[in-house]
Amino acid sequence: MNLNNFKNNILTVGIALAATGLSSCTGDLDVTPIDPSTAMKVDEVGLYTKCYANMALAGNTGGDGDCDIDGLDGGTTGFVRQMWNANELTTDEAICAWGDPGIPDFNYNTWGASHPMLQGFYYRLYAGINYCNQYLEECAGVDATREAEVRFLRAFYYYFLMDCYGNVPFTTKLLPLDLADQIQRADLFAWIESELKAILPNLLTPAARTSKDNGYARADQDAANLLLARMYLNAQVYTGSAHWADAKSYAEKVINGPHKLWSKGVNGWSAYQMLFMGDNGESGASQEAILALNQDGITTTSYGTTLFLMASCWKSDMNENGDYGTAEFWAGNRARSQFVAKFFPNNDAPAVNERDMVISAGDDRALFYGKDRKLKVTTPSDYQSGYAVAKYRNTYSSGSEPRNSKFVDTDYFIMRAAEAYLIAAEADARLNSGVTTTAGTEYINALRKRANAATRSSYTTDQILDERSRELYYEGFRRTDLIRYGYFGGSRSSDYLWDWKGGSENGVGFAEYRNIFAIPAVDINANPKLKQNPNY
Repeated sequence: MNLNNFKNNILTVGIALAATGLSSCTGDLDVTPIDPSTAMKVDEVGLYTKCYANMALAGNTGGDGDCDIDGLDGGTTGFVRQMWNANELTTDEAICAWGDPGIPDFNYNTWGASHPMLQGFYYRLYAGINYCNQYLEECAGVDATREAEVRFLRAFYYYFLMDCYGNVPFTTKLLPLDLADQIQRADLFAWIESELKAILPNLLTPAARTSKDNGYARADQDAANLLLARMYLNAQVYTGSAHWADAKSYAEKVINGPHKLWSKGVNGWSAYQMLFMGDNGESGASQEAILALNQDGITTTSYGTTLFLMASCWKSDMNENGDYGTAEFWAGNRARSQFVAKFFPNNDAPAVNERDMVISAGDDRALFYGKDRKLKVTTPSDYQSGYAVAKYRNTYSSGSEPRNSKFVDTDYFIMRAAEAYLIAAEADARLNSGVTTTAGTEYINALRKRANAATRSSYTTDQILDERSRELYYEGFRRTDLIRYGYFGGSRSSDYLWDWKGGSENGVGFAEYRNIFAIPAVDINANPKLKQNPNY
C-alpha cells in the first residue's frame, strides 16, 4: 500500500466502523446495527488503517471533526497528547502553565481515579484495542502481513496500559469492556512478549523508508524488536525479574538493521532537528524512524499529535526568524530547571534563543529558548517562568513551504533507532556492574557524535539516564525511566527532586503507589471484576 492510499484510508474506515464504536465512556461496544435489516459489510483496508489512525487522529473527520470517544473531545483523548502529558508533565522534563482540569494534578503529582486526561488516555487505548479485535475477528486470513501489524498494534496499546495502569481489563475478543477480566501486570507482560515473537515472521522486512515508499508508517519487524527491547529494559518493574541480556540482544537487532541514525544536517539545520521538522518524512531523516504517525496538514490533521507538541511549547516571541511553520502558539509547556541542567550542570544556561543555546551547550539537542524567561520555575501558571522547548517545528529543512498555516506536516516518530542505542548501552552497563563496556560506550558516543557533543570513555547507569533525557526528551519516555531508576515515587523519591515535584516549589518525594495511575473510577464502578490499584 502506498503512502497516499494509506493516508486516505485513515479517513475512509468502512461501513462496519460507522456502525460499530465506543458507545459510552465506559467502553461499551455496540456491535449491532440499530436497524436489524442493515447489511454489515467490512471494509478490510479501512478497518486496518483505523487501527493505526487511532494513534494519529481523534476521529474520522480530522482535527476539527468529532471524536471517536463519545462524551469526550479530541484533545482530552488524543493518543500522543495524553501519552505525553502522563509521561512528561509528571516528571523533571516538563511543566504546563494551563489550568485545564487535570493539568495541575500532573504538574504536582496529585492525580486521582477521576483524572479526566488519564481517563481519556485509557479509553483511547481501549478504543484502539477494540478496533484491532474487530479486525482480527472479521478479517482474519485476508492478508497475513496486515493481520500481523494489527496484532502488533494491539500489543502496543496493551503495552501502554501495562506501563501506565498496571493490572488492567484484558480481552482479545470484541466485547464490552465492562465484561473483560482483569489481568495481572506480569501476565500481561508475558502475553505481549509471546504475541510479539509470534508475529515477527509475518511483519514487513525492516527497511529505511521515506513517505514516498511503500510500507512507510507501517510497523515492520524492527518495531516488534524495539518494543521487546523496551519491555525487557523495564521487566524488573513489570514482573519483578530483570531481563538485561534480552534487552541488549533485541536492541542490537535494531542497531544492526537498516534503521540507522540520521546524521546529516542541511541548510543550517542539525541532523537532530531534522527528525522533528515538517519534512521529516521526506528529507531522509525518516531512515531513523521505526514507526511514524502520519501528519500532512491537509488529510491527516489533529490537535493531539505533533501540532500539540509544537503549539503547546511555543509562544509567538520565539518565532524570531519566521521559520516556525504554523500560526498556532499556545504557550503552555516548558522545561523545569533540572532538565535544562542536563545540558548546563552549573545552572548557567544563558537567556538566549535556541540557536545560540546549542552553541553554548556544545550539544545540538539543547533546543531551549531562554530570552525574557526565568530558568527556575517559580510560578507554574506563568509561561515565562521556565525555559521554553523548541524541539518540534513545522519548518521544512529543504526550504519549501508547509501545506497549511495551522495543521502541521511533521510526522511523529513514535519509535526511532536512537532508543535502541540507549537501551543497549544501559543493559550493557547493568550487566557490567553499572559501567558500560566498550560496546555500550560506543552506542552512547554515536548519539553524542551526531549531536556534536563531547564523547567519553565510559558511562555509568546514572549518566545513561541523563543521556536518555538529552536524546529522548519530550518524546514520552521520562516517567518510565525515572520509575526504573527509583527516582519517581517510593523510598528513593527524595533522592532526586525537581521544581514542584509533589506540589512543593523545591520538590518533595511522593509515595510509590503513584508509579502507576489509577484505573478510572467509572470503569471500576462499571465492572465488578476489577480491583483498583492500591491507595487510589
